[in-house]
Amino acid sequence: MRRATIAAGLVAGLLTYAEAHGADADALAAASGLSRARLRDPDERVPLPRYLELLRAARVALDDEALALHHGAEVAMADVSIVGLIMEAAPDMATALHQLQRYGRLALEIDTGDDGPRFEAERSGDRLLLVERRPVGPGPELSEEAVARLVCGPRRFLDRSHVLRVDLTRETPERPDEYERVLGCPVRFAAPRTAIELHPEVGSWPVARHPRYVFGVLREKGDALLARRPPPETFHERVEDLVRTVVHEGEVSADAVAARLHCSRSTLFRRLRAEGTGFRQVVDDVRRELATDYLRAGRTSVGEVAYLVGFSDAASFSRTFRRWTGQPPGRFRETAAAGAG
Repeated sequence: MRRATIAAGLVAGLLTYAEAHGADADALAAASGLSRARLRDPDERVPLPRYLELLRAARVALDDEALALHHGAEVAMADVSIVGLIMEAAPDMATALHQLQRYGRLALEIDTGDDGPRFEAERSGDRLLLVERRPVGPGPELSEEAVARLVCGPRRFLDRSHVLRVDLTRETPERPDEYERVLGCPVRFAAPRTAIELHPEVGSWPVARHPRYVFGVLREKGDALLARRPPPETFHERVEDLVRTVVHEGEVSADAVAARLHCSRSTLFRRLRAEGTGFRQVVDDVRRELATDYLRAGRTSVGEVAYLVGFSDAASFSRTFRRWTGQPPGRFRETAAAGAG
């Protein structure tokens, strides 16, 4: 297997799940060569083989052959990773799936030279499929865990079923009916690829669950700070407020921001210039403000902060953050934590 890592939060989530169901989490961690203390570090990455060892050890300890299925169904992505929070903050399912594709590497990163998403939406006639294009691991566990989260997680905020059928590559298990019970739809085994058939109109279904809160909790006193901020008085403050709401989606487009402000791109640039700034400067200022807030709060990894403020990878974010502050983001967070203590 090529080098692959998984976010510490997901590993800690499995240990918590196993402990809640009667397993000795400390023994499981020790047997898998894991330190529970290190798993509390948001920047910690765990080699994927260690996680697979843990998953299989927990399966034996709990005597649950469908452990990956049950764990994925019971523990939502939002409970263990910022990826889930981002999806739940999306305005609709189409945006949520797009964010899943963008942020997925934060949860599971594989050094294959392929930067494409692990799951990708695909149209086949009138059918809408979410296909696993990069299977992970030497067994079915990770695919089953991911499918269970994608099927069961959105039930927390959707008022109807979004999944019509699931295809799994694994051979038919001893209890196939358990898979259909948990996933709530027909399941085909020994399929050529792992795929979830979605309702063809699911993209337009609304999602957003208090997005202001979702991003506020990642900041130090986030919601209180947002509530106390006075209404924007200048044009560039209006632009800043708008950029804050979309910067986590990636590259911030001047055309998109102008459209939201009901003006042309040239008008956007002209009015900002009249106030002594420019669009790129506003975006840069918002990114710097949010990045320092997220790092001071200490709840997110450097990689997560990079994506949250619109960067495609942690390396480019770290270079820019050093330009902003004169120090790398990890050291900035450590210094902030020491000062708060």
